[in-house]
Amino acid sequence: MEHHTIEHSPDDPEIITINMGPSHPATHGVLRLVLQLNGEKVETCVPHLGYLHRGMEKIAEERTYLQFIPYTDRMDYLSPLAANVGFALACEKLLDVEVPARCQVIRVMCCELARLGSHMLWLGTHALDLGAATVFFHTFKDREWHYDLVEDLCGARLTTSFTRVGGVMHDVTKDWVGKLKEFADAMPQRIDDYESLLTDNSIWLKRTQGVGAITGETALAYGMTGPSLRAAGVELDLRKKRPYCGYEKYDFEVPTGTQGDIYDRYLVRIEEMRQSVRILQQAIANLPDGPVNVDDPKIFLPPKEKVLTSMEELIHQFMLVTEGFACPAGEIYHSTEVPKGELGFYIISTGGRSPYRLRIRSPSFNNLATLPHLVEGGLVADVIANIASLDPVMGEVDR
Repeated sequence: MEHHTIEHSPDDPEIITINMGPSHPATHGVLRLVLQLNGEKVETCVPHLGYLHRGMEKIAEERTYLQFIPYTDRMDYLSPLAANVGFALACEKLLDVEVPARCQVIRVMCCELARLGSHMLWLGTHALDLGAATVFFHTFKDREWHYDLVEDLCGARLTTSFTRVGGVMHDVTKDWVGKLKEFADAMPQRIDDYESLLTDNSIWLKRTQGVGAITGETALAYGMTGPSLRAAGVELDLRKKRPYCGYEKYDFEVPTGTQGDIYDRYLVRIEEMRQSVRILQQAIANLPDGPVNVDDPKIFLPPKEKVLTSMEELIHQFMLVTEGFACPAGEIYHSTEVPKGELGFYIISTGGRSPYRLRIRSPSFNNLATLPHLVEGGLVADVIANIASLDPVMGEVDR
């Protein structure tokens, strides 16, 4: 099995074993599935992970808390802004600090912008996997607009590192907020356009309805979270259940499905995009004035003009950059609702400038665990559709 692409079972010559991946465009990354097939029917499916393992949790023990932020970009690299916020919130929980109101709203903007960008990529590639190429061109055109906004915000398209422990890299400009409003105002019509191509399309319905269904009870048993869990009828969204960044102040709905199949996972994410636009519009309308970081020079870098004119600020900057800041001893877990589901950081601190231990609860890992349940007994073509509907990113599965 390890060395051959296809081999026959010695017990039943009708059963063949094939490798799908780890270099297959439909596995959405370096995922390897060992499939036992009887004709077109999938008898068993065994996922093999670890091809993208970089040892991030161990690396964290040798990095300061600030130095670990760029690593969070490289987990779910389709929504790095949201992962940045999640890790910063975990550190702030350990430090027992709260960022100013303006910073909280900017972080919400980052998270919802990330959700829209991630869902646009998911929709375009999901449709392409099932042969609907036109949708891909629409979503990727709009995703360029999204990336332009991200680049204007922090200077990078992919590896953002925008959030800092105690605040954000810098304040947003009035011009950028105006561009974000243009984007948010245009998106409802764009989402309608996506739906016009797929939602009532007879081929799309045949490929997705009743395929890859999972019950809410089974999904919870696997630890599934995010849109895939909500599609199974479980209304669990951490923005509502355990609000952070002031999400309790925003008016938005949590869409859920009834069948838990691929079609419901599609519908839930489409509606989530609409809700993200609602949240963005509220954030833009209610963006308060004020600082965007905590006023604590032992946690957050002092303003550059003060560093150039004051010895004390110069020393604080030097200490923060070279040694970082120390967190009090203790252990915390903090999770946020990223586009794929629940992203959690578990930190054990012994009072040093690096975590003693760091563990990451990545949503794609748990969601991907349901794959054998979804595909066994179905067709090979439905394996592709199921992988796409779970929206996994192997960067955060393997870490």
